[in-house]
Amino acid sequence: MDNTDKRILNEIQSDFPIVPLPYRELGKRLNLSEHEVIGRVKKLKEEGIIRRLGGNFHSGRLNFKSTLCAAKVAEEKIERFVEAVNRYPGVTHNYLRNHIYNIWFTFIAQDMAYIDNALREISEETGVKEILNLPAVKTFKIKVDFEV
Repeated sequence: MDNTDKRILNEIQSDFPIVPLPYRELGKRLNLSEHEVIGRVKKLKEEGIIRRLGGNFHSGRLNFKSTLCAAKVAEEKIERFVEAVNRYPGVTHNYLRNHIYNIWFTFIAQDMAYIDNALREISEETGVKEILNLPAVKTFKIKVDFEV
């Protein structure tokens, strides 16, 4: 990763242009061609430096509900559990933690009834009985940029 890659990463974290030709706009900002920006972003994604490019939406302002879930999953059930959870399009993160509740994921849906039903389905399919539904009581939004 060279300095140009770092400049691209710094630019796209929180200021990705919402225009018809965003990579051209990024190129103008960084004095690069659209083609070069696209190529470099593709390479960074292939190398695993960029995991995902996508928008972040304030789910509450869109009248959606969100929650953090934590599950106590036996080692031999982890793979099956994660596959079941990840089938739901409203799951935005799913990760393993070193804790008694070892699988944590966030879930966004049109209402909490949908989430409750999905958690019930996941539990029935996987045999995992302990899935906590932890909706936020108060939201704190912190802008996080990682200067590269």
